[in-house]
Amino acid sequence: MKFQSILDSITRVAVPFNRNNLSRLVERIGEARYVLLGEASHGTSEYYRIRAELTRQLITEKDIRFIAVEGDWPSCYTLNRYVKGYADSGASAADALRDFTRWPTWMWANQEITELADWLRDYNEGRSDEEKVGFYGIDVYSLWESMDEILKYLSAKDTGDLAAAKRAFECFEPHDRNEQAYGISASLYGEGCEDEIVTLLRRLQDKWKAAHPKDQENALSAEMNALAVKGAEAYYRTMIRHDTESWNIRDRHMVHALEKLMEFHGQGSRAVVWEHNTHIGDARATDMAEEGMVNVGQLLREKHGEDVFALGFGTYQGTVIAGKAWGAPQEEMKVPSAIKNSWEELLHRTGAEDKLLIFNSNEPVLEEFVVGHRAIGVVYHPEWERGNYVPTRIAKRYDAFIYLDQTRALAPITVGSLSSS
Repeated sequence: MKFQSILDSITRVAVPFNRNNLSRLVERIGEARYVLLGEASHGTSEYYRIRAELTRQLITEKDIRFIAVEGDWPSCYTLNRYVKGYADSGASAADALRDFTRWPTWMWANQEITELADWLRDYNEGRSDEEKVGFYGIDVYSLWESMDEILKYLSAKDTGDLAAAKRAFECFEPHDRNEQAYGISASLYGEGCEDEIVTLLRRLQDKWKAAHPKDQENALSAEMNALAVKGAEAYYRTMIRHDTESWNIRDRHMVHALEKLMEFHGQGSRAVVWEHNTHIGDARATDMAEEGMVNVGQLLREKHGEDVFALGFGTYQGTVIAGKAWGAPQEEMKVPSAIKNSWEELLHRTGAEDKLLIFNSNEPVLEEFVVGHRAIGVVYHPEWERGNYVPTRIAKRYDAFIYLDQTRALAPITVGSLSSS
């Protein structure tokens, strides 16, 4: 009875999806300031291409000011400089992706992103700096890279902040650029560097407001790198003992970084956010809430309400890029058909075609019933498929959903030297 009710609701709500009816979704997004675009894996081509096409429409029709992604600030800032046409930012999009050397490199170093980057560069050409659309990373993993960027920026400035930064970073030197070693030392032995980083962040905070107009974004970048160091320090310090706490630190950091970017771009600015479904779909509509976990979608909805729009994605079967373990070589893996009575299998059962669902209160079944919803991470084992489903009240988790019956792996490109830290 439960599943038949869900099937009936899907039949009433779903419409065939194709690239030509994205305008219907754009209309529903309306004037939302935070447009959250999810993905059910970090290695599926269609998720990237559809998000890119939707993002282009939102930029041209809704005046989106920037894209924020589940990536590191330093490497994304290199790409940001390229799409804005800044000097010495790379001769091509592939060249601008050179800093995406941290595993999993394929998340951003892929053909799908190079095509979006080239479109952004063409769009930004001839526009003022204030009108150019940016591309930024808001994640927490870039502990050492962000420290390097802060020192590089401050070395070009004649201020006392450089000496303060060097003093703060001396605290990290005994750990030889090893996050796990730092986490163990900070968590188990109380030898952390939190106070030093907080002090440095206070020195750099809001310096962009007084900077020369041509240097405002670089000053912002120094602060965002300090914010990333602060977030990374807390993340690695807590992950040794507390999985839930480290997750919450990470998602709270991403919200903080996103709001700082909103402040920089001015009152009324609007952004598109690219992250996994597990980050952008409201955690309160999943079993994450029972674990004490929060996420970006929940935190933004709690604070900004109707100014937030969340779009989820899913597929029935196909292929994906992932690794068998953290730091393992990337592989093209088969995504098996969705398990029976999962959200994806129910969508497939109503017809093996792509679908768009825009949720409304007229279908309470989709808000009330809990159904498994597939989530594939950068580490994936198709043979353990049942462990990849998140119990979800789908219409509470997202405002809309794109279902793709068959999907394929994205196309990674090779850049630089690989780091799996």
